[in-house]
Amino acid sequence: MFTVGLTGGIGSGKSTVADCFAAHGVPVIDTDVIARDLTAPGGAALEAIRAVFGETVMRADGTLDRAALRRRVFADTGERRRLEAILHPRIRRAVEQARAALTASYVLIVIPLLVETDGYRDLLNRVLVVDCPEELQIARVMARSGLARDEVVAMLAAQAGRVQRLAAADDVIVNTASPEALRSPVAALHRRYQTLASVPSP
Repeated sequence: MFTVGLTGGIGSGKSTVADCFAAHGVPVIDTDVIARDLTAPGGAALEAIRAVFGETVMRADGTLDRAALRRRVFADTGERRRLEAILHPRIRRAVEQARAALTASYVLIVIPLLVETDGYRDLLNRVLVVDCPEELQIARVMARSGLARDEVVAMLAAQAGRVQRLAAADDVIVNTASPEALRSPVAALHRRYQTLASVPSP
C-alpha cells in the first residue's frame, strides 16, 4: 500500500495536518497514539518500563507517571535510549499490523521521530514534513501543555532540527497560520498522493 510518513517537530501541527487528511477519508496511523496505548494500564510496554526505570516513574495506583518519565528521559540521553529500545520495536509491530488491515488507496503514518529513528523508511513512499519556526513551536507547546520554556527547549533539543527534517522531506507543509490555512495544501497533496498511489509499482 502507498504509504506517506508525516513528521515534524513538537508543536509543529502534525496532528492538525493529520486531521485534515482524515477529513478526506485517509486512514491515519499515529505512533504517538500507539505509544500511549502501550503505556496505558494493561499496555504491552508498561511492565517493561517498570522493570527498567523502577517505581519512581509509576504512580501509587500502578499507572505510569508520564511527567516523571519525561523529565528523566529528556535529562539523560542514555535513559531516553533505554525507553526507545522498549517502545520502538513494539510501535513498529503495531504500525505494520494496522497497515496490513487497511484497504485504502494510501495510508498516512504519523511518526514524530521519523528522522531521529530512521526506522520506517522501508515502509514509506513519501515523507511529508510539517514545518514552522522553533519559536512558534515553543509557544504552542507551552500554551497547550503548561510546561515551562526550559522543559520545551529540552524536548526540542532531543529532536532533529528543522534543517535535518527538511532534508528528509519529499513534501513540506508550512504551518504558521490558522488551521483553516492548512486545508488547501492538504487537499492538493491528497490529490497528488491518490495519483501516485494509482501508479503500479515497477
